[in-house]
Amino acid sequence: MSASPRMHRLFAQDGRCLVIALDHGIFHETSFVTGMEDIAHAVGQIVKTAPDAMQLAPGQARILQSIPGPRKPALVLRADTTNVYTRPAANVLFSVLMEQAAEQAVALDAAAVVVNLLSVPGHEELHEACLRHIAHLRTQCDRYGMPLMVEPLVMLQAPNGRTMESSLNAQAIAMLTRQAVEMGADLIKADASEDVAEFGRVVEAASGKPVLVRGGATMNADLLLARTASLLQKGAQGLVFGRNILQANQPDQLVAALLSLLHGNGSAEQTQNSVHRPAAGPPPPLPPPVPAVPNPT
Repeated sequence: MSASPRMHRLFAQDGRCLVIALDHGIFHETSFVTGMEDIAHAVGQIVKTAPDAMQLAPGQARILQSIPGPRKPALVLRADTTNVYTRPAANVLFSVLMEQAAEQAVALDAAAVVVNLLSVPGHEELHEACLRHIAHLRTQCDRYGMPLMVEPLVMLQAPNGRTMESSLNAQAIAMLTRQAVEMGADLIKADASEDVAEFGRVVEAASGKPVLVRGGATMNADLLLARTASLLQKGAQGLVFGRNILQANQPDQLVAALLSLLHGNGSAEQTQNSVHRPAAGPPPPLPPPVPAVPNPT
């Protein structure tokens, strides 16, 4: 079954997309959920900013899909979880794939599923588990015409010796991206290289598959927009940002600026000015909370 119809829902006519990720709670790290403790409120805020898609875990995807009407962001469904982000770092690392993830994605009307491909020195068993997950999920996705987004992450021990952090080495990211594509990824969600000028190596390794830049650690809005503009020039076709949006001073203006960079003619300087412009008035009230619906079984 072709994945094209769902890919068309995910990407705008210009072939680009902005995905706002709110699946951080599934990784069991307290610092990740700052600004999104009330997940229903956070989803409501983001829906009003009209990104192309939202990335959510199965248990919270119902909040987005319970909102009535056809004009809401597409759903990218998180299909796995891991403990590589916990602080302090765990002695034993794991990755768990959701049961029947592609079927859950169909039931939730998702436009894609996303799964990790983790490489951690000294933890080859974690890499193996991720490869098995991708191989298993690829078969499921083929059955249902569900696009498979793979998130290749090269993780290293942080200088403090107590936590893990992403490697931003372009060669390492590109090599793991190449493996993800050869395993069957339809889309790549990758870290930006530390030297943005080298990000083209990651795009090249993706071999024509769309590359979406992962947000990662928070940074100030000006730097975020400047780096984003450069990454788009290097061939990135989208963004998957989470904490950089939810923990920003003015999330709505930052999303508008990112959408202008992606889909409009806005320059980094113009979008920076729009983020710093004072708000015209108080934000409109959020829509009423949506009723809970049972998760698919």
